[in-house]
Amino acid sequence: MSGDFDLFGNPVEVLSKLRGRPKHEASAEIENKIKMLLALGWSNQRIAAAVGLSLPTLRKNYFQVLKLRECQRDRMNLARAMKLWELGTAGNVAALKAFAQMLERNDLEVLSTRIRDDQPEEVEEDRSKLGKKVRAQLEAEDVANGNSSWGDDLVFRTPVQ
Repeated sequence: MSGDFDLFGNPVEVLSKLRGRPKHEASAEIENKIKMLLALGWSNQRIAAAVGLSLPTLRKNYFQVLKLRECQRDRMNLARAMKLWELGTAGNVAALKAFAQMLERNDLEVLSTRIRDDQPEEVEEDRSKLGKKVRAQLEAEDVANGNSSWGDDLVFRTPVQ
């Protein structure tokens, strides 16, 4: 018991704990959960609700993890591939088959990305910036070519002479 007394002579108890809710302490378990949910493409609001934190607490304590949002899916795929490879080299045939399927999917994705990048992008002009006469001319050409909501109803079947 301490030697402190209040005005009425009663002993004063010193509170060892601070008042209010204790500060959140970041843990590796919650960090791993957040990484998994980021890899699944969840929003910050949804992640905070799933982990049981408020959005400001999530941002304050796990901002370094949230910065890596873009590469979390790739990291998850890497961990999965490494695990399959380890199991396959240990003699698990099913793991080798799953790894081969993963390689095929990855090769198809890389190929489709290359093809998509090689194609020139069609730049569609913004017609709202054009003048009314130019816009009317382009709309008339679209109708004449059958590129309108009229379809080919207004297209001449025989050439006009």
